[in-house]
Amino acid sequence: MRLTTKGRYAVTAMLDLAIHQGQGPIALADIAQRQGISLSYLEQLFAKLRKRALVTSVRGPGGGYNLARAAADIHVAEVISAVDESVDTTRCGGAHNCQDNGPCLTHDLWNDLSDLIYEHLNKIDLQQLVDRRDASGQRPPTSCAAVDVKLDVQRVVANV
Repeated sequence: MRLTTKGRYAVTAMLDLAIHQGQGPIALADIAQRQGISLSYLEQLFAKLRKRALVTSVRGPGGGYNLARAAADIHVAEVISAVDESVDTTRCGGAHNCQDNGPCLTHDLWNDLSDLIYEHLNKIDLQQLVDRRDASGQRPPTSCAAVDVKLDVQRVVANV
Protein backbone atom coordinates (compact mmCIF):
# COMPACT_ATOMS: atom_id res chain seq x y z
CA MET A 1 0.00 0.00 0.00
CA ARG A 2 1.42 3.33 -0.99
CA LEU A 3 0.15 5.56 1.77
CA THR A 4 2.81 8.17 2.20
CA THR A 5 3.46 10.69 4.92
CA LYS A 6 1.09 13.08 3.16
CA GLY A 7 -1.90 10.81 3.75
CA ARG A 8 -0.90 9.91 7.30
CA TYR A 9 -0.32 13.54 8.25
CA ALA A 10 -3.63 14.60 6.71
CA VAL A 11 -5.53 11.99 8.73
CA THR A 12 -3.63 12.90 11.89
CA ALA A 13 -4.27 16.63 11.43
CA MET A 14 -7.97 16.06 10.70
CA LEU A 15 -8.25 13.87 13.79
CA ASP A 16 -6.57 16.60 15.85
CA LEU A 17 -9.17 19.03 14.50
CA ALA A 18 -11.98 16.60 15.39
CA ILE A 19 -10.63 16.16 18.94
CA HIS A 20 -10.51 19.92 19.48
CA GLN A 21 -13.81 20.60 17.72
CA GLY A 22 -16.00 22.98 19.67
CA GLN A 23 -13.04 25.04 20.90
CA GLY A 24 -13.35 27.52 18.05
CA PRO A 25 -11.12 27.65 15.00
CA ILE A 26 -7.89 25.69 15.49
CA ALA A 27 -4.67 27.32 14.33
CA LEU A 28 -2.40 25.18 12.15
CA ALA A 29 0.48 26.23 14.38
CA ASP A 30 -1.26 24.47 17.29
CA ILE A 31 -1.74 21.28 15.25
CA ALA A 32 1.86 21.49 14.06
CA GLN A 33 3.12 21.77 17.63
CA ARG A 34 0.91 18.99 19.04
CA GLN A 35 1.61 16.56 16.20
CA GLY A 36 5.20 17.40 15.31
CA ILE A 37 4.30 18.24 11.71
CA SER A 38 5.88 21.10 9.79
CA LEU A 39 3.61 24.16 9.65
CA SER A 40 4.39 24.76 5.96
CA TYR A 41 3.51 21.13 5.20
CA LEU A 42 0.20 21.48 7.06
CA GLU A 43 -0.56 24.66 5.08
CA GLN A 44 -0.18 22.70 1.84
CA LEU A 45 -2.37 19.85 3.11
CA PHE A 46 -5.07 22.17 4.43
CA ALA A 47 -5.26 24.04 1.13
CA LYS A 48 -6.24 20.71 -0.46
CA LEU A 49 -8.58 19.77 2.39
CA ARG A 50 -10.30 23.16 2.09
CA LYS A 51 -10.62 22.77 -1.67
CA ARG A 52 -12.38 19.42 -1.10
CA ALA A 53 -14.73 21.04 1.46
CA LEU A 54 -13.46 18.98 4.41
CA VAL A 55 -12.42 22.04 6.41
CA THR A 56 -13.40 25.68 6.58
CA SER A 57 -11.06 28.52 7.42
CA VAL A 58 -11.55 31.58 9.58
CA ARG A 59 -9.25 34.53 8.95
CA GLY A 60 -7.95 37.09 11.35
CA PRO A 61 -7.01 37.04 15.02
CA GLY A 62 -8.30 33.88 16.62
CA GLY A 63 -8.66 32.35 13.17
CA GLY A 64 -7.84 28.86 12.08
CA TYR A 65 -9.69 25.83 10.79
CA ASN A 66 -12.85 23.91 11.63
CA LEU A 67 -14.21 20.69 10.23
CA ALA A 68 -16.63 21.52 7.41
CA ARG A 69 -18.95 18.68 8.48
CA ALA A 70 -19.50 16.62 11.58
CA ALA A 71 -16.63 14.28 12.39
CA ALA A 72 -19.00 11.33 11.88
CA ASP A 73 -19.52 12.47 8.28
CA ILE A 74 -15.83 12.56 7.31
CA HIS A 75 -14.26 9.21 6.46
CA VAL A 76 -10.56 8.40 6.51
CA ALA A 77 -10.58 7.37 2.83
CA GLU A 78 -12.02 10.77 1.91
CA VAL A 79 -9.23 12.58 3.76
CA ILE A 80 -6.57 10.47 2.07
CA SER A 81 -8.10 11.07 -1.36
CA ALA A 82 -8.37 14.82 -0.71
CA VAL A 83 -4.59 15.15 -0.46
CA ASP A 84 -4.07 13.26 -3.72
CA GLU A 85 -3.17 9.97 -2.12
CA SER A 86 -4.46 6.63 -3.22
CA VAL A 87 -4.84 3.30 -1.55
CA ASP A 88 -3.17 1.19 -4.20
CA THR A 89 -1.20 -2.00 -3.65
CA THR A 90 -0.52 -2.69 -7.33
CA ARG A 91 2.90 -2.07 -8.81
CA CYS A 92 1.43 -0.29 -11.81
CA GLY A 93 -0.83 2.13 -9.99
CA GLY A 94 -3.87 0.45 -11.52
CA ALA A 95 -2.72 1.04 -15.10
CA HIS A 96 -2.62 -2.70 -15.90
CA ASN A 97 0.92 -2.38 -17.30
CA CYS A 98 2.80 -4.14 -14.51
CA GLN A 99 4.72 -6.49 -16.77
CA ASP A 100 5.55 -6.09 -20.47
CA ASN A 101 2.83 -3.46 -20.88
CA GLY A 102 0.18 -5.79 -19.51
CA PRO A 103 -1.09 -6.91 -16.12
CA CYS A 104 1.21 -9.14 -14.08
CA LEU A 105 0.05 -12.55 -12.84
CA THR A 106 -0.99 -11.18 -9.46
CA HIS A 107 -2.48 -7.88 -10.63
CA ASP A 108 -6.06 -8.85 -9.78
CA LEU A 109 -5.02 -10.03 -6.32
CA TRP A 110 -3.35 -6.71 -5.47
CA ASN A 111 -6.16 -4.73 -7.08
CA ASP A 112 -8.71 -6.61 -4.94
CA LEU A 113 -6.61 -5.88 -1.85
CA SER A 114 -6.56 -2.17 -2.74
CA ASP A 115 -10.35 -2.24 -3.00
CA LEU A 116 -10.68 -3.94 0.40
CA ILE A 117 -8.40 -1.43 2.08
CA TYR A 118 -10.27 1.48 0.53
CA GLU A 119 -13.63 0.01 1.59
CA HIS A 120 -12.32 -0.44 5.12
CA LEU A 121 -10.98 3.11 5.38
CA ASN A 122 -14.22 4.40 3.91
CA LYS A 123 -16.10 2.81 6.83
CA ILE A 124 -13.98 4.57 9.47
CA ASP A 125 -14.99 8.13 10.26
CA LEU A 126 -13.18 10.69 12.38
CA GLN A 127 -15.75 10.43 15.16
CA GLN A 128 -15.03 6.70 15.51
CA LEU A 129 -11.34 7.49 15.95
CA VAL A 130 -12.14 10.17 18.53
CA ASP A 131 -14.42 7.75 20.39
CA ARG A 132 -11.80 4.99 20.27
CA ARG A 133 -9.25 7.37 21.72
CA ASP A 134 -11.65 8.47 24.48
CA ALA A 135 -12.71 4.88 25.29
CA SER A 136 -9.12 3.73 25.77
CA GLY A 137 -9.01 5.59 29.07
CA GLN A 138 -5.33 6.29 28.55
CA ARG A 139 -5.97 9.21 26.20
CA PRO A 140 -2.74 8.66 24.26
CA PRO A 141 -1.17 11.53 22.32
CA THR A 142 -3.29 12.34 19.28
CA SER A 143 -0.37 11.54 16.99
CA CYS A 144 -1.12 7.87 17.64
CA ALA A 145 -4.16 8.17 15.35
CA ALA A 146 -2.09 7.28 12.31
CA VAL A 147 -0.96 4.14 14.12
CA ASP A 148 -4.62 3.20 14.79
CA VAL A 149 -5.43 3.49 11.09
CA LYS A 150 -2.30 1.53 10.17
CA LEU A 151 -3.28 -1.24 12.58
CA ASP A 152 -6.79 -1.33 11.08
CA VAL A 153 -5.26 -1.73 7.60
CA GLN A 154 -2.98 -4.50 8.88
CA ARG A 155 -6.03 -6.32 10.28
CA VAL A 156 -7.74 -6.13 6.90
CA VAL A 157 -4.64 -7.41 5.13
CA ALA A 158 -4.29 -10.27 7.64
CA ASN A 159 -7.90 -11.34 6.95
CA VAL A 160 -7.47 -11.46 3.16
